[in-house]
Amino acid sequence: MSFPWAKNYAPQHPLMQWIDEKLPLPRFVYNAVGAGYPVPRNLNYWWNFGVLAGFALVIQIVTGIILAMHYYASTGGAFNSVEHIMRDVNAGWLLRYAHMNGASFFFIVVYTHIFRGLYFGSYKAPREMIWLLGVVIFLLMMATAFMGYVLPWGQMSFWGAQVITGFFSAIPLVGETLREWLLGGFAPDQAALNRFFSLHYLLPFVILGVVILHIWALHIPGSSNPTGVEVKDEQDTVPFHPYYTAKDGFGLCIFLILFFTLVFFAPNLLGHPDNYIEANPLSTPAHIVPEWYFWPFYAILRAFTGNFMGIDAKLWGVLAMFASIALLFFLPWLDRSPVRSATYRPVYKKFFWVLVADVALLGVCGVMPASQPWIILSQIGAIYYFAHFLIILPMISRNERALPMPTSITAAVLGEGAAKTAPAA
Repeated sequence: MSFPWAKNYAPQHPLMQWIDEKLPLPRFVYNAVGAGYPVPRNLNYWWNFGVLAGFALVIQIVTGIILAMHYYASTGGAFNSVEHIMRDVNAGWLLRYAHMNGASFFFIVVYTHIFRGLYFGSYKAPREMIWLLGVVIFLLMMATAFMGYVLPWGQMSFWGAQVITGFFSAIPLVGETLREWLLGGFAPDQAALNRFFSLHYLLPFVILGVVILHIWALHIPGSSNPTGVEVKDEQDTVPFHPYYTAKDGFGLCIFLILFFTLVFFAPNLLGHPDNYIEANPLSTPAHIVPEWYFWPFYAILRAFTGNFMGIDAKLWGVLAMFASIALLFFLPWLDRSPVRSATYRPVYKKFFWVLVADVALLGVCGVMPASQPWIILSQIGAIYYFAHFLIILPMISRNERALPMPTSITAAVLGEGAAKTAPAA
């Protein structure tokens, strides 16, 4: 899937020729994201979210590095250092709000990116490795976000760490030891704050490394597309630049408008007011909740209220929470349908939207108190979530009758008759 002129590309400017000779970076950029990288001609705006996720990661790394210069990782000074950043550091309020809300926007675009992959079958062969690396990125994001939420050392930071790490103690034999190893003690304190700050600073660079592998894996089979039909010839593709750089640029402008609207006009909308109270181990908040992007998984964790098969409910919750993410690793083999896109899978499309509604329901249950009717709704939502991937999806993939598909990407865009006479891109 490459244009013939991409292999023969050579810079025209003498300086760029010298650089390309010593270090073929211009040639690499040209073939990776420039006119030398062919992409399907029918990509829509749902394919913008990969670039937006990368841009959100850059925002988090840049603002995080600057914030780390002013942050004091001490139980006696962490909360005050955040207040110092907000009040005394030049543009500190902007950096802190951009970093805090940037995490939410990062998860928004990644969740959209994941559901786009589920809808259009981007996890299917030959792109399994792209999907698997994407799930690794998602797990690293969750770990990074959890540890970052602890750093302001407010009430919700402390008690969130206390509750979440407490679930590790449910693991038989090694649970309590594992929890003490994670915290560096018996409860969140100075050792835990040092650990979380160190890992929170390190993991974004690990994420960046996996993102590079993710993009590298993408360039081997090439991008998927809304029809799910593979590229057959050069008529099916256009150069990434300028066609999709312009499209991604438009999407980035929309992203920045929404992002800075939140940062400037409602910076605390997605936060919790209790986190503006300094951590107090002697005062438990009335209702402990994680950040919004953990709510569906928190609901699954709390859905187990009784012992079953001799296993404690707490352990069942922990196992279910981790299994809900681990399932995504096996998705390329759970869905055996040869058709990728839900556009041509009428039954799968219906169940996809049921899954979206189910995850939204779990999100609502995750933020609500652990009482009825939210517990029973969490249980129903958790049952359907696992049934969707383990029962419904394999059955659909074996028995579904797909709609007729276009013979090529060009035919899907221009029509069968026009495709035969379409000039090469």
